[in-house]
Amino acid sequence: MRSATLYGYQVALDAGVVLRNQRLKARQGLLVKLSDEQGKGWGEIAPLPEFSVETPEQAQQQAVEWLTQWCAGKEPLESTLPSVAFGISCALAELTNRLPAEGEYRLAQLCSGDPDALFQQLLKQPEPLAKMKVGLYEAIRDGMQVNLLLEALPQLTLRLDANRSWTLEKALSFARYVSPELRSRIAFIEEPCRDREQSLAFAAETGINIAWDETLREHEDALTAAPGVVAVVIKPMLTGTIQRVQQQVLHAQMLGLTPVISSALESSLGLTQLARLAHWLTPGVLPGLDTLQLMQQQVLRAWPGSHLPMQDHEALQCLWQR
Repeated sequence: MRSATLYGYQVALDAGVVLRNQRLKARQGLLVKLSDEQGKGWGEIAPLPEFSVETPEQAQQQAVEWLTQWCAGKEPLESTLPSVAFGISCALAELTNRLPAEGEYRLAQLCSGDPDALFQQLLKQPEPLAKMKVGLYEAIRDGMQVNLLLEALPQLTLRLDANRSWTLEKALSFARYVSPELRSRIAFIEEPCRDREQSLAFAAETGINIAWDETLREHEDALTAAPGVVAVVIKPMLTGTIQRVQQQVLHAQMLGLTPVISSALESSLGLTQLARLAHWLTPGVLPGLDTLQLMQQQVLRAWPGSHLPMQDHEALQCLWQR
């Protein structure tokens, strides 16, 4: 006997979370619970504002349609909406014990909050790896900050994310303020420029490696080897099913690129599932999942070591049940 429940959640975010042109005050999403004779499985469906192609309303509608068919004993086709496809595939994988229990909970630490506290945390790590958002302010300022951090912490490696904020001219002005001898400790910059050609030109001129993120989802031919491209950042919530994520990981590895599983601001439940995916599909590669620090609560499952208060299923809004 199959049954399913669809919940809604909302978690307040710390001030200052900016997604492209939008300041996000709260993260909203859906949690799906599947049950049958084997047990139960959970998944998260949470379109990301400014990035997902689908709206929350569209995601909820498709999720209800899929769940209705599944509860009736059918085997519905996977959703065409990435967030719905991914969330349901996670719930099915948990239900059938295909999602390994062990997770990769070590993180590329997100540079946010108190700079002194961040510096002390990185100082304690033997081989610190951090991620920094750039492109929100002046490119010159970003370059000076990156240079200062790399000089102050000789063991530090940085991943940078520009979210296509720069023209080629601005990207080059950023690079001019990063000493050439320090640039090799920038693992990569995600999407430095507004189009592929400018990003590739930036890598060629500066020697700073780049990674594809949005480009990977927009262009079928993005998964090809190119000078200066060393990694692909895979956000499963924006990609689709676990199978689709696995295909992208394998393709990237065949090309000699590093696939990095990354967060789309999921709740703690979604983040723990991404950690399990990362351990399974990209062993040895630290995922980009250090976004729980931007939230004021956890949802259903705790991230190891987090002391944030927990929102259990009784605090969630039941939207549909069968």
